[in-house]
Amino acid sequence: MTAPLFWPTVSLMRGQFWATGDPGSSSGGLSGLIDRILSIFLGASDPEREKRRLLKEIEKQVKHQKYKYLKTKGAEALPGLAKLFYDMYKVIAPAQVLLQNAHSSGVLKTILIESTLTGEQLKILETVDEAAIRKAAESKDTKVLASELKDKLVTFFSAFNGDKIKEINNRYNLLLLFFQLINFDYYFFLKKFDSALPERDFVYHPKFETINGSYISDDLKDFLEIMLQFNKDQNWNALFDILASYKQTEVINRDDFRKVIKNLLDVQRSSILTLIVQLIDQDPYYQPKSYYHDEHIVEEYLNKIKTGTEMTIQKILIERQNKKIDTLLNTIFGTTAISRMKYYTEKNNMAFSKKMLGGYIYVRPLNYLKAFLLDFYKRDIKTVVDILLIRGKWSTNLSSQQLSEAFHAIMQVSEDLIVFDEGLSEEGGSGVKLKAFLHKGDRDKNSIVILRKMLKDINDEALRMINETASNLIMVGKSLKLVLEDYEKKPHELILNWKEVEGAFEHDVKVTLTGLYKKIYYFIQLMQFYVKKK
Repeated sequence: MTAPLFWPTVSLMRGQFWATGDPGSSSGGLSGLIDRILSIFLGASDPEREKRRLLKEIEKQVKHQKYKYLKTKGAEALPGLAKLFYDMYKVIAPAQVLLQNAHSSGVLKTILIESTLTGEQLKILETVDEAAIRKAAESKDTKVLASELKDKLVTFFSAFNGDKIKEINNRYNLLLLFFQLINFDYYFFLKKFDSALPERDFVYHPKFETINGSYISDDLKDFLEIMLQFNKDQNWNALFDILASYKQTEVINRDDFRKVIKNLLDVQRSSILTLIVQLIDQDPYYQPKSYYHDEHIVEEYLNKIKTGTEMTIQKILIERQNKKIDTLLNTIFGTTAISRMKYYTEKNNMAFSKKMLGGYIYVRPLNYLKAFLLDFYKRDIKTVVDILLIRGKWSTNLSSQQLSEAFHAIMQVSEDLIVFDEGLSEEGGSGVKLKAFLHKGDRDKNSIVILRKMLKDINDEALRMINETASNLIMVGKSLKLVLEDYEKKPHELILNWKEVEGAFEHDVKVTLTGLYKKIYYFIQLMQFYVKKK
């Protein structure tokens, strides 16, 4: 065991050093040398000893700083520290008021980006505005206009090269830093030094007092995160030009702000605020968090323009389509308010939307189909087709057979449609199942899966009836057109006994056939807005 022999030696060495040296000398003198020797012999792995040593070093650094912000004994914050923040507060206060809530405004992003646009880009930007697009659409085909706008957007986007995008993003990130600086709670911080301090009243002469450093430790940490982001290369003038344009006035005194930045950079280089926090918290290992804004706003801006342009074109197309549909409805039915389905309705869709389900998606065309079949097809068209097929002597069976097959196929759809709709009632086969699975939907996820499948099958059947009617109506329309042409032709080639057939008509043959053909033609046009494109 060597320890008992070794300890006296160390004690003797320490005694000799203290006998000849100054106990209060710096770490570079005998005291520091003794501590280092003791560390070697007693072990340098004692964390508390190392922590105390580091805190002593930090104390010495703070004492030698030109900034008198902390009384190291007792870790008390001095009025000088309050003055540092008060001087910033005076300069920044106007911007706090003028830019209140500006951080959440998307307008600033737009102004910031558009301040960099070229003359050509600004002209293009005017043409993709919704009002400008609508104006152009009055005299141009929508598809042609859409193609022209697409070419303009390609030109607009291509001007945003890498350097320009970097410049814009850097400027926006500088704006975010500025918001951080002005939104720091200076008033809350300073009230701790002078409880009588009024908010933004700079006529008042503050009376800052020395306070316990622990009161402001967290505030200093928050501020350090902001301060570390500043550097001498930041272009504040360009940013303030944009803010002045945004508010139509200067938001801050630029000369005074330059002094604030110069002072902040000096404080930053000195590390005095970090040292102060380390002493207050007795944590020599504390280091401020390094956080730098790295937002990218150009892509979002360009996507917004692209999406806005596409949506405007789409809205115009939909509006024109709806206008055409309304015109056709008025021509066919004399009204746009068509409601014939009992259960395949928008009202019943509410139950599905609550479960986030699409529901019935062909409500409008199915209403139009049912109205057409009941009001015209099974009455006016059926009457004429019956006369032609029963009374008429056709020169070829093929022509009459095509008309007959198409006519009866549509009649079958008419029956199918009634059965289909009734089946969705609360007592109907599909309706009972839909109701049951809707009730179980909240408890049983599998019920939602089944509902989706059922709704798909129901909508597929609705679409089948629409498609089938449309295709067969085309055949009926063609047949009636051929019959009309044959009626006006001499000699007749298709129907050989026109005199007998003509006698069965209640009104003039030409007027009747022309009216029915037009009605069918308009209805097919209407259905083409809903028929599935193949």
